[in-house]
Amino acid sequence: MRGIHTAELVTGSFFSSHMGKIGNSRPLSAIWSIVLFAISLLFFGGNVLAGNTHRIGMFAEEITGGYFAYRMMRHEITDQDGNSTDITTRYSDKATIPGPTLIISEGDEVEIELMYQIVPDQENSKHNQVSLHVHGVHFDIDSDGTLKYINLHSDQSATPVMSYTYRWRAAPGTAGTWPYHDHNMESHNGAEDRGLFGALIVNSASTAMDNVKKEFVLYIIDDAIVGMETNNTTGQHTPLWANPTLTAEKNSDVRFHVLALGTNFHQFQLNNYTWADPGSVNQINTKAIGPLEKHVFVVKATHSSSYMDTAFSSVLLGMKGDFVVAD
Repeated sequence: MRGIHTAELVTGSFFSSHMGKIGNSRPLSAIWSIVLFAISLLFFGGNVLAGNTHRIGMFAEEITGGYFAYRMMRHEITDQDGNSTDITTRYSDKATIPGPTLIISEGDEVEIELMYQIVPDQENSKHNQVSLHVHGVHFDIDSDGTLKYINLHSDQSATPVMSYTYRWRAAPGTAGTWPYHDHNMESHNGAEDRGLFGALIVNSASTAMDNVKKEFVLYIIDDAIVGMETNNTTGQHTPLWANPTLTAEKNSDVRFHVLALGTNFHQFQLNNYTWADPGSVNQINTKAIGPLEKHVFVVKATHSSSYMDTAFSSVLLGMKGDFVVAD
């Protein structure tokens, strides 16, 4: 997603020509100014939603196997009254694939500093930069997280000698689950395929999710399903790695966030469960999902089951896992 969406109120030749015919009446001009200001508030003022500020620091690190991963360094939330809460201990203290799941609400703002913690490559300067590019929320061009020859503005990378800070805004209408990933290492494609990816969950400001006890973020990549769990009761984030077993307390509500990365199309299925297909009245138990698409749904955990990607090549690769429900 590129740039910040803005709206302009254009007062063109129609107004100037017709106002000229009326004359230079200051009272009338003042009335028109008030009317236009009121219209702007009516249509655009409602889009201003005050929220919390999240100040986050993350590392990009190299892990075993030649892969890379993001690691949470700090996460502090400041509310509208200036009260701050440090929730850093809710995250793993290690670099993980997938990266940390960031959970915010519509109206919130995020300042996220990324630090390069990878051994520099003296022969390949393109290796010596890493970024955060997010989908779904608003940001200025300086926070696009891409290279200058893509955004025509600047390289927006953390490097071995300098961190980089990105600023995101969860404006009204951005509720959803959105991937973030590197876009700059080696090429404009980045190192998403080597582990530098994660998710941003933007909860709706108008819909309470207090009933949801767990969040399961499942990334369907081309040869495996990797996951991250968030326990909403304790706030703890747990990396689940590949084709993980998911656990839930019986009769609790859990939310699945299914994101497709890579290049393949997939068919996600949760056996012996149905849920409402967003945007329709249909009850489904399987969902087709393509690259960078997402599917989010809530079920009540009433019985143990399993999930899988039923696309032919995914079945051959064993892309499936258990969903265990216990008292």
